[in-house]
Amino acid sequence: MSEHTDAPSPTTPPAGCPAHGSAVRLGGLEYQQTPSQLYRAMRREHGAVAPVLLDGDIPAWLVLGYPEVCYVTGHDELFARDSRRWNQWPNIPEDWPLLPFVGYQPSVLFTEGPEHQRRAGVITHALEGVDQFELARECQSIAEQLISGFAGSGEAELMGVFAHALPARAVLWMCGMPQDSADTERLVDDLRISLDAEEGDDPVAAYLRVGARIAQLVKEKRERPGPDVTSRMILDPAGLSDEEIVQDLISVIAAAQQPTANWICNTLRLLLTDERFAVNVSGGRVSVGDALTEVLWLDTPTQNFIGRWAVRDTQLGGRLIREGDCLVLGLSAANTDPQIWPDSHVGAENSAHLSFSNGEHRCPYPAPLLADVMARTAVETLLERLPDLVLAVDTAELTWRPSIWMRGLASLPVRFTPSAH
Repeated sequence: MSEHTDAPSPTTPPAGCPAHGSAVRLGGLEYQQTPSQLYRAMRREHGAVAPVLLDGDIPAWLVLGYPEVCYVTGHDELFARDSRRWNQWPNIPEDWPLLPFVGYQPSVLFTEGPEHQRRAGVITHALEGVDQFELARECQSIAEQLISGFAGSGEAELMGVFAHALPARAVLWMCGMPQDSADTERLVDDLRISLDAEEGDDPVAAYLRVGARIAQLVKEKRERPGPDVTSRMILDPAGLSDEEIVQDLISVIAAAQQPTANWICNTLRLLLTDERFAVNVSGGRVSVGDALTEVLWLDTPTQNFIGRWAVRDTQLGGRLIREGDCLVLGLSAANTDPQIWPDSHVGAENSAHLSFSNGEHRCPYPAPLLADVMARTAVETLLERLPDLVLAVDTAELTWRPSIWMRGLASLPVRFTPSAH
């Protein structure tokens, strides 16, 4: 991670700065169970842009409004991605838990302008080479293998044995990693730790291990290219260096794995707990697509994303944003903004949600389509194999992971008729 010793010295925060007294700490039980209520309360008190405190009481702004998130993500000249602009670097400890998210790396995530277009173009072309029908077949095969591992027991905890494992294996398959190796399993676990650490985990160390394994993969594919995302990135005429490819592959894998796992699990939760779906699902699953879309609106897997950094002093949502201030994109809050849903009714037929972000730095096409293939195949295969699947606990006993960034269940225990096939 960069030391950022050349960052500007902090000054006493003005009244309009997120460091002032009414800032809201991003954390606590409200995020674990009912973040939507917290976002509503913050919107009532602060408006569309709220002063917040990150880990260690580091000040930032949380952008809650749908129009404001669209504005920030659509104006890179005002709100840029290079985190070296941050005016708080002198206050950031070396072991800060959010460093994997904001510590500058030479990856597509932090590039801007023509360089971002070049790097994102390589990713887009590499992902366009993925045959969606072949991906669906591979996901179905992975799902069948995973389900066979627990089908005979009549019970399972789906977050751990299914929802997390399927997209991890699928995205690593797309990248050309060998399947069913201990080395791949370790990589999957390190990805989880670096993105959504539990108590006692070391996310920075896990991130470094991920980087080392992906560097090894790039070296292997440069020597023996194949029909995979990694090889297509290596062979692209843009001529990315190995370091650039490693960084961008990590971004692709991380963006595909954890959010898709939570999308799968959140959708299964909705299908198993909401009577609107329960009746229809068993009769042909016509509503799986509706459930997938509704989850993106109401329980979007990436609820907050850090972030953007102000290029110069500017106004947003009635706030004075200072040069170098950090803005956290409140994707979940924006998706449920009462300005766009005045009757509090979210329609599954509408796909204008911000779950894949917006603007130049949104998930590159066709990444959302590939994520949809993974999630839809996972849910449909599970329901076909285990048609009498039910929750093993009361709905009220389901708990959400205590993360302000990801929206996902701690566990999803289910019961079903044991099956030998």
